[in-house]
Amino acid sequence: MFINFIRAIFNIFFTLFYRVRIIGIENVPAKGSVLLCSNHIAELDMFFIGYKLKRLVRYMAKKELFNIPLLSIFFRKLGAFPVSRGKGDVGAIKTALNLLEEGHIVGIFPEGTRLKNRKDTNIKVKPGAALLAQKSGAAILPVAISGSYRPFSKIKIVFGKPFTLDLDKDKKYTNSELVEISEGIMKKVYSLLEE
Repeated sequence: MFINFIRAIFNIFFTLFYRVRIIGIENVPAKGSVLLCSNHIAELDMFFIGYKLKRLVRYMAKKELFNIPLLSIFFRKLGAFPVSRGKGDVGAIKTALNLLEEGHIVGIFPEGTRLKNRKDTNIKVKPGAALLAQKSGAAILPVAISGSYRPFSKIKIVFGKPFTLDLDKDKKYTNSELVEISEGIMKKVYSLLEE
């Protein structure tokens, strides 16, 4: 009930204040575990990506968003869970893997931070996306979002075709190997913006 109410609010808000174009929404699997990987340009990304979906995306969100009690309740009601950035958060990884095992969509931003200009070479892709894909075997759904969040501007969201990675669940991959795999996922995400 709460989720449907929030979706309705965002639907009205985005319709009134933005020109949103959604491409490939039919690529979102109707059921089963899915690891949604997207670029991250602004705080509203998770809402733009999810407000038209029939399924709830359980986002891994920065821990700081949960420090304010009312915001924490709001984000948890929306299915989000906290992750400590800048270090390997084992608890967040376990939560994500449990959700994937239960057949949910888990959403992450593999770059770990907002990146308005993807040419910024100081931002490194984190290994988490590859680790979750390896351990869960879940389908990866690449999603690209672009635009300016100024009122009445255009926002484009592109859902790519889901794919899986042929990774050994039991192998101990090095951090650099996982980063390289995550970079490959992000290349697929960014390629959606060129279509």
